[in-house]
Amino acid sequence: MIPAAFDYVRAGSADEAIAILSEHGDDAKLLAGGMSLIPLMKLRLSTPSVLVDVGRVADLSYVRDAGDRLAIGALTRHRDIETSDVLAEHCGVLRAVAAQVGDNQVRHRGTIGGSVAHGDPASDLPAALLALDATFVARGRAGEREIAAADFFQGFLETALAPDELLTEIRVPKTGPRGFSYQKFNRRAQDWAIVGAVAVTNGATRVALVNMGTTPLRALAVEAALAAGAAPADASAHAADGTEPAADLNASPEYRCHLARVLTRRALEEAAT
Repeated sequence: MIPAAFDYVRAGSADEAIAILSEHGDDAKLLAGGMSLIPLMKLRLSTPSVLVDVGRVADLSYVRDAGDRLAIGALTRHRDIETSDVLAEHCGVLRAVAAQVGDNQVRHRGTIGGSVAHGDPASDLPAALLALDATFVARGRAGEREIAAADFFQGFLETALAPDELLTEIRVPKTGPRGFSYQKFNRRAQDWAIVGAVAVTNGATRVALVNMGTTPLRALAVEAALAAGAAPADASAHAADGTEPAADLNASPEYRCHLARVLTRRALEEAAT
């Protein structure tokens, strides 16, 4: 498939990208690694008239220790997250999840900000960031604002970002090198998850689900059961509560609910070791 015609602009800075977005509004789309946007454009599911390439805005690619939290630039590539020594020490779950994103080509091109801004419920990292209670920093013509992960994902491929806003940074708490698990079920290693479950233990245990609805989801019923003293096997029985998984060529809703329960149990058991 060939995308519809579009104008291409390479932004030299975040401010330049924001200015272009402000000028063109919904007709413009940001291009980082292109791993999510280009396939949609080829299928004509996204037809921007202006493509704003921010892939070479180098000052948005970093992983930094920011005291009580970690700061990750939105243009940090998956491979850099997968191999980050800072994350190995302070937030091992992000390294582990990034290592399961697509294949080597995808991880060397795709960015964490692109994955988050795309808002695909089948993506790995958005669910991990939801489980971490991450904060997303967006910058637009009106200035900068912080958006909690719980408020960011609003619908299928829909986020809280305004048309003139650029996601610039992701902030996550320090959870240490252990106490987590990501369980993912797919047909091939590089495929999207049919279902995934992320468990993070840092004081309380938080669980997020991949591909169990129109957005990444917190398994709140599981978390409540754990907080009430339930064992992992009993708590995981509630993994599908309140979810609305889709039916497609890969799985029925019933099968996805079964996978959610099984993968959540495995994630909870591994995170506790």
